[in-house]
Parts: sequence; structure tokens; C-alpha cells
Amino acid sequence: MPSAKNLNGSDVQLDDAAFGAPFNGPLVHDSVRAELAARRQGTHATKTRGQVRGGGAKPWRQKGTGRARAGSSRSPIWTGGGTVFGPQPRSYTFKVNRKEKRAALRSALSVHAERGTVAVFDPASFIDTPSTKSAAKLVTDWGAKGSVLVVLTDDQQRAALSFRNLPAVRGVLPVDGVGVVDVVGAANLLASQEALDALAARATGTKSAEEVQA
Repeated sequence: MPSAKNLNGSDVQLDDAAFGAPFNGPLVHDSVRAELAARRQGTHATKTRGQVRGGGAKPWRQKGTGRARAGSSRSPIWTGGGTVFGPQPRSYTFKVNRKEKRAALRSALSVHAERGTVAVFDPASFIDTPSTKSAAKLVTDWGAKGSVLVVLTDDQQRAALSFRNLPAVRGVLPVDGVGVVDVVGAANLLASQEALDALAARATGTKSAEEVQA
């Protein structure tokens, strides 16, 4: 059974269903593409020749000038003219099935468990008295190499004040805001026990302890 290092005590056992799954590269790739595409605003736009100001009058008469005939100064081949086939506002989102999302998340979590880059910490002290210095010491003592993704529950968000400005921290996210792209993009995963359980519940499609109590 996979395990994670506990920075405040003995190692903790991880859910084998969520952290012991085989890696599925194509599924992770599709999920990452879908999440990145959904984050795009898609508000880019260009003006066609019908939307550019001016160009109503014919620049010169049809014949007799020796120049090529022209009907508008806003033709796409003119400076200041409209754009042909330019980008228009659109949505980039595409669907990935729920089971595929869960399987991709299990794959990403399992890679961290296999590499030993998952750690658990107690955020209570950071909630009461936020301290970036203490957070930096915690990460340094862990010995994590590369970027760190910190995951907390909604009621632990005050602890984010201690971690968000650390150079090594890629981001501090609530459980519901963690996507496959975030897990894959971080070299290390640091989470509270409650957040890790909720993340495992998301990956397996089961209810977490907090949801059961609610």
C-alpha cells in the first residue's frame, strides 16, 4: 500500500484505489488539454472589412487611371483594411467524461505516490498564527526538490497566507479547485490530511468523511 511522509509525525497510509492506480498517459493528456482549454477566455476578435470604419466610397474611378481597379479602401489587401479569417470570440471547451476525469486524477496522484513526492502536514499552527518563515522551514526540512503544490480544505484557507509567497510553491489551492493539470505540473504535493482524503474521494468517486458527516 502506498504511503506519504507526515511532516508532523509518522508516515500515513494512502488509499490504494486513488494512489495505486497504473498511469494512463493518453487519459491524463486529454484531461490536461480539456482543463487548459476551459481556462481560455476566448474573447479575442478581429474586424472584417464590413466592420472597419470607412471605405464606403470608391477610391478612384474604374478605368483610365492606369491603376488596378479598387472598390474600397478597406479591402484586406490595403493597409488599414479588414482581416480575413481572423479569430472571433469562441469557446474552447470540450467534454471529458466524469469517469475519465477521475481515472486521470488517480493516474496523476499515483505518480506522486510512486515517486514519494506526497507529504502530509498539520495546518493548525498556520491557521492560528500565519508564518511564512515557518512554512519555508517546513518545506526545506521536507527536502522537496522542484515546485510544490499545497492543497487545503475550505476551512483551512487561512494557512495559505503562510505558503503563497514561497518561491518553491507553485500554488495553494482548495481541494475543489485542484485539477489534473495542477497535480501533473507540480513536482511535489503537500496537503493536509483532510484535503488528501477529500482529493482521494474525488479521484475514486466516493464521499469524503466531511461529506458523510454533513
